[in-house]
Amino acid sequence: VTLLNFYGVVLYDVYVRPTEPVTDFRTWVSGIVHSDLYSKKAVPFAKAQRTVEEILRGRILVGHALKNDLRVLRLSHPHRDIRDTSTVKLLRLGRRQNPKLQVLAREELGLEIQKGPHDSVEDARAALLIYKKHAKAWERSLAGLSNEPVES
Repeated sequence: VTLLNFYGVVLYDVYVRPTEPVTDFRTWVSGIVHSDLYSKKAVPFAKAQRTVEEILRGRILVGHALKNDLRVLRLSHPHRDIRDTSTVKLLRLGRRQNPKLQVLAREELGLEIQKGPHDSVEDARAALLIYKKHAKAWERSLAGLSNEPVES
């Protein structure tokens, strides 16, 4: 779990001990190995969940494919406070499917990301930079959104 502030400074960056056994770490994609999740350094799920919830309370959540992250953490967040680069119409540009973060980073920022093992800080910063690039238009397009939460 990685959370940044508006300036891209890391607020929280931890490995979370899973509540169920992991059968495939997909290390080639995730960069995660057994010891990352099952060492003393890994944070218990409930503690990570509480911390994330506390940090996010009353704040705008910017990221990519946030529905997945919220589902895994079993959290909800008010829809009006979510800025998801994977679903915003402003970045769809005629695409049928939601764009991958790697593609958006290249097209919107000229950045090549995700070239090695997964780096959650790199991903979070890319999503934040994409949001900041389009923030004015994005916020104008959100006028009148409801306060309903996006549930896990």
